Amino acid sequence: MAIALKDTLNLPETDFPMRANLVEREASEFKKREESGLYRKILDKHKNSPAYIMHDGPPFTNGDVHIGTALNKILKDTILRYKSMKGFRTPYIPGWDCHGLPIEHKVIKELQEKKKERNNLALRKACAKFSNDYIKIQSAQFKRLGILADWENEYKTMDPEYEAQILRTFADFVEQGLVYRGKKPVYWSVPCATALAEAEIEYQDHVSPSVYVKFPVPDAQALGFSYPLNIVVWTTTPWTLPSNMAIAVNPKLQYVEIYYQDQTFFVAEELADKFIKTCKLEGAKRHKLHEGKSLEGLKAHHPFIDRESPVILADFVTTETGTGCVHIAPGHGIDDYFIGLNYKLDIYSPIDDKGFYINDGKIPSRLVGVTVFESEGRCPANEEVLKILKETNTLVFQEKYKHQYPFCWRSKTPVITRAMDQWFIGLDLNNTRKKALEAIKTVKWLPEWGQLRMTGAVEYRPDWCISRQRVWGVPIPVFYNKEGKPLLDEEVIRAIANKIEEKGSDFWFSQSAKEILEGISLPKEFEGEDLIKGGDTLDVWIDSGSSNQAVLRTNPELDWPADLYFEGSDQHRGWFQSSLWTGVVASGGAPYREVITHGFVVKEDKTKISKSDTSGKPQTAEGYVNKYGADIIRLWINSEDFRGDIPISDDILQQVVNAYRTIRNTLRFQLGNLYDFDLEKNAVPIESMTLIDKWVLHHTAKLITSVTESYETFQFHKAYQSLNRFCSAILSATYHDILKDRLYTLAPSAHERRSSQTAIYYIFEVLVRLLAPILTFTADEAYKFLHPNAESLHLEDWPKANFSWENDSVLEDVEKIFKVRDKVNEKLEEARQNKMLGQSLDAQVVLFGSMQDPVFQLLKKYESLLPQLFIVSQVKLQETIEAKLDVEIKMAEGYRCPRCWRWVPELVFVENFGEVSPRCKVALLEKYPS
Repeated sequence: MAIALKDTLNLPETDFPMRANLVEREASEFKKREESGLYRKILDKHKNSPAYIMHDGPPFTNGDVHIGTALNKILKDTILRYKSMKGFRTPYIPGWDCHGLPIEHKVIKELQEKKKERNNLALRKACAKFSNDYIKIQSAQFKRLGILADWENEYKTMDPEYEAQILRTFADFVEQGLVYRGKKPVYWSVPCATALAEAEIEYQDHVSPSVYVKFPVPDAQALGFSYPLNIVVWTTTPWTLPSNMAIAVNPKLQYVEIYYQDQTFFVAEELADKFIKTCKLEGAKRHKLHEGKSLEGLKAHHPFIDRESPVILADFVTTETGTGCVHIAPGHGIDDYFIGLNYKLDIYSPIDDKGFYINDGKIPSRLVGVTVFESEGRCPANEEVLKILKETNTLVFQEKYKHQYPFCWRSKTPVITRAMDQWFIGLDLNNTRKKALEAIKTVKWLPEWGQLRMTGAVEYRPDWCISRQRVWGVPIPVFYNKEGKPLLDEEVIRAIANKIEEKGSDFWFSQSAKEILEGISLPKEFEGEDLIKGGDTLDVWIDSGSSNQAVLRTNPELDWPADLYFEGSDQHRGWFQSSLWTGVVASGGAPYREVITHGFVVKEDKTKISKSDTSGKPQTAEGYVNKYGADIIRLWINSEDFRGDIPISDDILQQVVNAYRTIRNTLRFQLGNLYDFDLEKNAVPIESMTLIDKWVLHHTAKLITSVTESYETFQFHKAYQSLNRFCSAILSATYHDILKDRLYTLAPSAHERRSSQTAIYYIFEVLVRLLAPILTFTADEAYKFLHPNAESLHLEDWPKANFSWENDSVLEDVEKIFKVRDKVNEKLEEARQNKMLGQSLDAQVVLFGSMQDPVFQLLKKYESLLPQLFIVSQVKLQETIEAKLDVEIKMAEGYRCPRCWRWVPELVFVENFGEVSPRCKVALLEKYPS
């Protein structure tokens, strides 16, 4: 019975799917991995290998995984998968940041809406449940992204064991004399009623009133001034004027008297013109100059309070804005505070925890009960102070001023700065800052500017305010006697830590001071005292910053310091820094050997992506994964240079989808053409391979080297570029295209076919391994398709560069031939356009050249291979006198084979098949010997 010729071709045989159902296949695959215990099997494989420890910065457990958090986790996973395949033991313990304002803020709102009980213990239990619920949600979302981790032994900052380690670390700070209580200005969130750390501040555009206010100098003429004098200050926070204690000038600046309508204003000379123009003082005249240093001690009077405001000297006064005369309120600014200490000024702040002026008898009664809390752009305190200034004729000028202003990261409202009693870590005590700066130098930073940023953040950071007026957190284990003297003792703290490790930190909130201290030895001065426990909790940056002590130091699978910390570039102010302080104090050095930072996911126009975006587009990792699949998201993340911000849009992701399709098509082509290949039986030795196969293996060897170098230097975008270029340009557009004829039409055992199958096998084994850290699902799926009995590609080793594949002479020859091929393709396209021929196999290529030309000599050497390389039926070389190579396209001569479509001089008859080319006859007789 006759067989159709098209059915006799060696066409690819594969069920390896394309992208269809990618989302569903990935979901099924990650469940199989979890059930198989793949993470532990990988660790067991490398149990005797050197360790590579990446320590996980814990995300807040207060919502779904944002696409920016997915960026972080996927990059970490890429690194660890690569390191594991390179032979390292890579334990990865994921962590969760459970305490703090973000969670407490949300839970309080929920309790208010449900009108539920809100005592401290009830609130803490609700916060713990909220955090645990989101841990389950986030961990499932991370797993879906392909993140391989020890999810059974994750760390939580609210676990009793972890809380105990926080307190033991805190005890180290106390033992070294670094913790003190003082009244200093701190950032204060009015809606959240708590102090904030610097890392909990976001700067946003804000419009404030810009006001020029005069402070009269009663005895100016007696002091040698020409006219009655008014020192003019400029401020954007009029509400702080009741707390004014002085006016600062720069001792090195010159100050000038400006006479206008029987008034004299006193400002810095450099700012005089701007002051006159801004305040519209037309016709103002200048008088005498005065050196700033000569003004010290000059007594001005507060604009509306019966209080002197002396002139003091400060180098921080500049001429960038204002008047060069700075309003000093030591209770509302850190620079003001320190200069206030030097001049023994009152650290005064008449604002309560809710942002209202208090009735202390020192401010106008009309201000008592007025709030500074800004709601919808309003600041009642500013409005009332401005009214008073107008009434007392001390307001020179007022306008709106747009500038960057600190906002609370949680309530999204402007913060205030107010002096209050808080607990601080003295960063300059015991040379701690110096030790931290020295530790920074021992760390490798990527990008390199990370070291400068970290150094600046540490060098100029004020003392660390560590107390929070919150409930959901680890308590500061301090007690007070009746006189208010605090008991803060390292041994007492460690003893309390032991109890909290056993009972959890709810123990502190549910028990009295006496019950908490039962069985604990106290310092003699506090023995027998009736003590009261403190009500503050620790800054959550102490919580997460203690992870190097609570996790790296306690988990037997880990080491201290970690090899790598890898987080967003905002963590120089956050986790990197808090970890540095705890590492330096508790263990004498930085808790990391290397620190890498990445940028943030942004929209295509570079604006921020918010979880609350109402555009309908996915903003969470889950939304993107459900739409595109995890491997598409992983490929997108690794295709970008993470050192900068990473844009995302549907157009960008569609480009990644196209790149993914090319890669998957490549794997599919290779798998399909290995269906009848057995490496042990059919492999062709390297030295016996055909030219094009040697050429592609040379590129494969170079690919291993370049991609490995890219992974080693964390330049995953370069690895992506190399892999994408290899799949699209080297394989798909060139090598695979050339191979189709020999793979599909030659006899199954033909040398050329087996040579190419051998090369394809080697390439595939390399390619899936190089892709494995990025395309964790796709590469594994392809690998197991070829090796159905294998458990996982991720248990395999990283490919090593095979130097026997490198062949520079082959590369040089083929590249020269391909340059000629480019010219041939141009001519073929012209022939198609002119309707001279249909497809390239209809062509005969005639190459004219001189044997004096090295390229023509090369073509002569490989003349028999040229039809395959050019994908045409015939190539003829014709010698000419001229050295210039020329190309001519003709219609192929002879007869077209109905099986391979090549034109040949003659067709031969094969029973059951009819007339075919001679080589197709050989193939048919091998496939159908009967």
